[in-house]
Parts: sequence; structure tokens; C-alpha cells
Amino acid sequence: MLWPMLAIALGFLGIAVLGVLAVKVFVEAQRLGRQVTRTTQRINRAAEDLERAATDLAATGEALR
Repeated sequence: MLWPMLAIALGFLGIAVLGVLAVKVFVEAQRLGRQVTRTTQRINRAAEDLERAATDLAATGEALR
């Protein structure tokens, strides 16, 4: 009777460990998603700044001709 009880206990512990690891993966995936969103926003802001600077440079360059 000892071996079946031990097998059930180890099976339960294995499932519990997998559950904890799944929660950790879920939390890290959410964190990565937020970081990707922030980085995308920063890239878009930098692209807008670059476009604005290029427009201003083009406008001043035309005046020199």
C-alpha cells in the first residue's frame, strides 16, 4: 500500500510544480508584452521626431537654393 500512495503523492507534487512554473511563465510573458509595447511606443516617437526633423531640414534646405 505504500508504493501506490507514494506514486499518488509524487504525481500530485509533479502537477503542483508544473502549475507553479506555468504561473511564472504567464507572469513573465505578460511582463515581456508590456516591455514590447513600451519599446514600440518609443520607436514610434523616435520615428515621428526623425520625420519632423527631416521635414524641417528639407524646408530650410530649400531656402538656401
